[in-house]
Amino acid sequence: MISRETIEQVLLRNDAETVIGSYVTLRRAGSNLKGLCPFHSEKTPSFTVYPADNSFYCFGCGVGGNVITFIQKKENLDYRDAIEFLADRAGITIVREERGVGYEQKPRFERSRMFEMNRDAAIYFSQRLFDNTPEARAALEYFTVKRGLSLGFIKHFGLGFAPNSFDMFSDYMRKKGYSYEELVAGFLCGKSEHGTYYDAFRNRVMFPIIDVSGNVIAFGGRVMDDSKPKYKNSSDTPVFKKSRNLFALNFARHACKESLILCEGYMDVITMHSAGFTNAVATLGTAITPEQARMISRYTKKVILSYDADEAGQKAAQRAITLLNEVDVEVAILRIPGAKDPDEYIKANGRDKFAELLKNTKTRFEHNSETILAKYDLELPQDKIKALHELEKLISETYSSAERDIYIRIIAKKLDVDPKSVKLDVDGIISKNMKARKKEESNKFKQNAIGYSDKVNPDFMKAPAAAKNEETVIGLLYIFPEHRKHVFESDILTEDDFVTELNRRFFKYFKEQYQNGGDDLSCIGEAFTADEFGRLVKMKLKRMELTDNGTAVLEEAISSLKKSVSKKTNQKTNTFEGLYAVLRDKRKTET
Repeated sequence: MISRETIEQVLLRNDAETVIGSYVTLRRAGSNLKGLCPFHSEKTPSFTVYPADNSFYCFGCGVGGNVITFIQKKENLDYRDAIEFLADRAGITIVREERGVGYEQKPRFERSRMFEMNRDAAIYFSQRLFDNTPEARAALEYFTVKRGLSLGFIKHFGLGFAPNSFDMFSDYMRKKGYSYEELVAGFLCGKSEHGTYYDAFRNRVMFPIIDVSGNVIAFGGRVMDDSKPKYKNSSDTPVFKKSRNLFALNFARHACKESLILCEGYMDVITMHSAGFTNAVATLGTAITPEQARMISRYTKKVILSYDADEAGQKAAQRAITLLNEVDVEVAILRIPGAKDPDEYIKANGRDKFAELLKNTKTRFEHNSETILAKYDLELPQDKIKALHELEKLISETYSSAERDIYIRIIAKKLDVDPKSVKLDVDGIISKNMKARKKEESNKFKQNAIGYSDKVNPDFMKAPAAAKNEETVIGLLYIFPEHRKHVFESDILTEDDFVTELNRRFFKYFKEQYQNGGDDLSCIGEAFTADEFGRLVKMKLKRMELTDNGTAVLEEAISSLKKSVSKKTNQKTNTFEGLYAVLRDKRKTET
C-alpha cells in the first residue's frame, strides 16, 4: 500500500495544468483551462481543467477527477500504477505501508518489472534469430532474402525468432527469475485447461512493439509461410493496450511533423523505414481506433493512408478518414498501382518511384468521389442521379463551407448540372442531419438527466428523486469539512437513508475518514474507480456553481432525501398490501 504522504506529494508535484497539458492542448478560459477531450471525439471543447484544486471534468462524456484519475484513464493503469507513473515523473521515491496480518493481496505486476521482462524476452527472440539451426537460418533468410532487409535494420527494429517449442522460451525466462504468472500476465505464455503452461509464440518471426519512451510493451509474431493465423499479436496486458499504441511510433515521432504515413502491416513500415521514409507507422492488428487518432493528432496534422486496395482495406481507410477528420487531422490517400502494398511496390520500383507516389496522393474528397463515379455509367440518367446523390452526401460531410463550395462547382461541372441546385441539395442534407443530431442530443440529455443508461450509478433509475437529493448531499459533504463535522457528529443522516449503492459508498467513505481522525480525502481515488471519482467531481461542480451552500441548504437536502426515500418505501408497502388484498379476496371467493 502506498503511504498517504507519498500520494499527497505526488498530487502536490504533478499539477493538473502541466500533466494534462502534456496530453491536451489547453487554452485559458478565465481562471480555468479548456481543450478538446482526449477521451471522446469532439469539435467544440468541453474538457475543463481546474488548476485551483488540481482537477478536471469533461461536460461532454462525464469523465473527471484529479491528475491520478487522468493518468489512470489515459495510460490504462490502475490507481497504484498511476501513482507510480506520476511519482517517477516527479522524481519521488515510492514508500509503501505494510498491510496487517491476515491481509491477502491479489497478485500484482509492477510496470517496471513487466518492462524488464519484455526487454529480456526481446533479447531472447533476437538471439534465437542468429542461432546456427535450420529453423533459425530459415527465419533469418525470411528477413534478409524474402524481405530484403539488411542486418542493420533487423537489429534496429529488434526483430527476432520464436523457436518451434512449447517450453524452450518459458524455461529460459524461468531461469531468469520470472514466474509463470508473470509470463501469462504479459501474454508471453499461455495456460491450458489442464493447468499446463506453454510458450505463446512458436515458430514465428518476431516484432517487438516499443512505446515512445523506449519500453518494449508487446510483441507481434508472423508465420513464414501461408499457414493461419498469419499474425499473432499480444493481447492487452498491464503495460499494453493495442487500441492506444502504434507500431514504430517510437521512431516515426521524430520525423512526422509534416506528415505521417499510416500502414496496415509491420513489414510495410519496416520496408518504408529502410527506404528512408521514417515517418511510417502501423496499427496493431486492428482498424484504427479513436484513441490512436487522438494520439496521432499530437504528433502531426496530416496523415497519408497507405491501406490495401481490397474491400477490407478500403473499409479500414474510410474508418480512418472519419476518425482522423474528427480530431482535425488532414487525410490524404496513397494509391499504389501494380502492387498490393508499399513493401511490394518499393521492392519492384525503388524508393524514388515511391516518393513520387507520395507527392501525388489524393485528398479524401478526390478519393471518395472517384470511387463513386467509377460505380456508375454517367451516360444513363438514373445512374447519373444516383452518383449525384452520393456525391452531394459526400460534400455535406465536409466541415468547411468554403471547401463545400469548391467541391460543389467541381461536381456540377463534371455532371453538367446547375451548381445552385447542387448547393440547395447539400444544404438540405446538412439541415436534415443537424435536426437529427439535435434531436439525438436532446434525447440523450433527457436520458442523462433522469438517469437512463447510467453505468456508473445503475441504481439511479430506481428512485430518481432520491438519487438527485443524494447527489446534492454528497457534493456538499465532499466540498465542505464543516458539513462533514455537522453530519457525522449527529444522527441527522445515516447509510440507511441512501437508495443508491454508489452514493452510500461515498457517504460511508467520508464517515470512516472523519471518524478515523483524518478527514483527508486526498486518497479517495484508491477506494473508487476512475469513473466513480468522475461522478463525484460532477457532484462537486454542480454545488460550486451555486452561491448558497450553507447548513440550511444541507439540512434541506437531507430532509428532501429522507422524504423521497420514505415516499418510495410507502409506495412499495402500498403496492405489496394491495397485492396481498387481491390475493386474500381471491382466496375467499374460491372458498
